[in-house]
Amino acid sequence: MLLKAVYRVVVNNFLALVTAAVAVVLLRRPEELVALLRAVPPVHAVMAAVLAAGVARLWRARRAREVYLVEYGCFRPKSCYRAPFATCLEHAHLMPYLVDEESVAFAIRLLERSGLGDETCVPEAYHYMPPDRSLKASRDETELVIFSAVDDVFARSAVTPADIDVLIVNCSIFTPTPVFADMVVNRYKLRAEVQNVNLSGMGCSAGLVSVGLAKNLLQVAPPGTNVLIVSTEILSSQYYVGTERAMLLPNCLFRMGAAAMILSNSPEHGRFRLGRVVRTVTAARDSDYRCVFQEEDDKGNTGIRLSKDLAATAGHALKSNIAAFGPLVLPASEQLLVAISYLKRKLLSGRRKVRLYRPDFRTAFEHFCIHAGGRGVIDEVQHGLGLSDDDVEASRMTLHRFGNTSSSSVLYELAYIEAKGRMKKGDRVWMISFGAGFDCNSVAWECVKPAPDADGPWVECIHRYPVDLPEVAKDV
Repeated sequence: MLLKAVYRVVVNNFLALVTAAVAVVLLRRPEELVALLRAVPPVHAVMAAVLAAGVARLWRARRAREVYLVEYGCFRPKSCYRAPFATCLEHAHLMPYLVDEESVAFAIRLLERSGLGDETCVPEAYHYMPPDRSLKASRDETELVIFSAVDDVFARSAVTPADIDVLIVNCSIFTPTPVFADMVVNRYKLRAEVQNVNLSGMGCSAGLVSVGLAKNLLQVAPPGTNVLIVSTEILSSQYYVGTERAMLLPNCLFRMGAAAMILSNSPEHGRFRLGRVVRTVTAARDSDYRCVFQEEDDKGNTGIRLSKDLAATAGHALKSNIAAFGPLVLPASEQLLVAISYLKRKLLSGRRKVRLYRPDFRTAFEHFCIHAGGRGVIDEVQHGLGLSDDDVEASRMTLHRFGNTSSSSVLYELAYIEAKGRMKKGDRVWMISFGAGFDCNSVAWECVKPAPDADGPWVECIHRYPVDLPEVAKDV
């Protein structure tokens, strides 16, 4: 361990150590340094200084503006929306003409092994028998979750609706007319010149896709520009009433939620500094493209079909994403070990099998927010990255308390870490999301100012977490 720590210090600070060594050598013979400087013609010295100043100014002008997360807020559902397993079972038995007994038994087994707890919440429409899948029910859910999240983020920050310059709203399946972005503009009376974008069809990855879009806009926008991002998934109109097992999965895993965040290119009030953003799309592979697919079953019931290979597909997409993301965030010590193992594999090809070195991403990040898409997805990422149970605690507890809230889940996880008081200034966070397409997205953050309090979606229950999750023979 000591040798490894020394290796990391030396490799990660190699240039600084070389510079210090050169400085020590020169300072040991100051008369030679003075003589060398006197030998330089004054004209050359002035030209060098002017050139250095010009290069520095050009570098500052071309450098992309830094982007900051000013604040974020999450929808906190009331207990009246709870959907405990007993309620789910009772409701399923009340719909015998929609769901057969075998499908009910499958759904209950799925729930028991999913990692969800009894406090997850569904919209009011799901509490009716049969579920209310009307346009009005979806609009009511939209206004409840989106406006609650936006109210929360404005209440927690000094930014007002009049300060918003760009609005980005994402929701995959339900897309009314007018769209969500117009609903937010109308509700908060945003300025007439506000730029707004409405993203749909991107699944659970859309929240981090929105962050990437906001980053691109803010880096070329005037200083002081503010972007409001709203991420949600509206469930009311999407309840599947058929018996296809692969299409019953969303009914069991998805729960009500929404999150809003304000990003700015001004460091004032910034709580997190945005780092690297990498998006990987594997839709060229037919199996990946159809992994999360909206379609009708043989009886004409519309729903989302989740492939049984979802976890494996996520793992494949994650590997491709890491290949692009890793070199941008890993310290030199880890990258050198990867390069050495790759070179060893090439040189020893045919003689013996050489396993590539798996980099330790805990040297680059203190916290991990893995999309709470399901127990199997979290397990796949944990195994692929070599993370400990503590590293994925925020993801598992978010899945247990709130369920799969789609694109907003990573912010519920960030809120969990902050509510536990674990976020410190300078800590780095890696957010990972997966979505239809198939997409994998990675976003890096650095904490500038931790939350002053633990207020947020976990305020009433954080003292009860973490909880022990039951072991299962085979993860869902």
